[in-house]
Amino acid sequence: MMESNRGHLLPIYVLADESGSMTEHIDDLNDGLRSLHQALLGEPMAAAKVRFSVLGFSDDVVERVHLVDLRSAGEFPQLRTRGMTSYRNAFEDLIRRIPNDVAALKREGYQVHRPAVFFLSDGLPNHGEDWQDAYRRLIDRQATLGAPNIIACGIVDADAHTINQVATEPQFGFVANQGVDVGAAIAKFCTALTKSVISSGRSLGSASPQLVVDKPEGFTVAIDVI
Repeated sequence: MMESNRGHLLPIYVLADESGSMTEHIDDLNDGLRSLHQALLGEPMAAAKVRFSVLGFSDDVVERVHLVDLRSAGEFPQLRTRGMTSYRNAFEDLIRRIPNDVAALKREGYQVHRPAVFFLSDGLPNHGEDWQDAYRRLIDRQATLGAPNIIACGIVDADAHTINQVATEPQFGFVANQGVDVGAAIAKFCTALTKSVISSGRSLGSASPQLVVDKPEGFTVAIDVI
């Protein structure tokens, strides 16, 4: 491959809750990710700057899509519901996964921007589970190569305080407004994700590259009570 093709890349991970409580809504999420893929096919310049992974988490993490170039991806494998909601195992997986991915992309000659994780959950982490320690190690830029920016979105029974803790910046945490239809909320999350991917990809080709995060319609910034 010609050297000019080895440019800047932004690894993006969708970390989606596959616990049993998502059973009624997982088809909506799969539909939204298919729409994202189709939208990116129409934005080849932006898609060229992104490598896209889809991870489903419950008791463990299952990789559904791995660092794919969306311009040449086949149909996405389906997210499938199963098990409980282990935030700890999700973050432990990213602690191992992201440094390996960043190192592999660098070996291929790319300049790699700080990864972005779009986290979606419909409920609380497993009761009594200490997930905060793994989370702190994941976002520690001294400890973890490619420690990511995390954009956290909560739907259904997700707790604003928990979503706020998962987001790496206050403006990166969102919860669906009360009364919003769950299917509609997931569609809005996927639409915002698509816009974020396209805008961030376009930005990487500019003089001032940045992660652009689009707030999902029908969500508010997660501000918890102190």
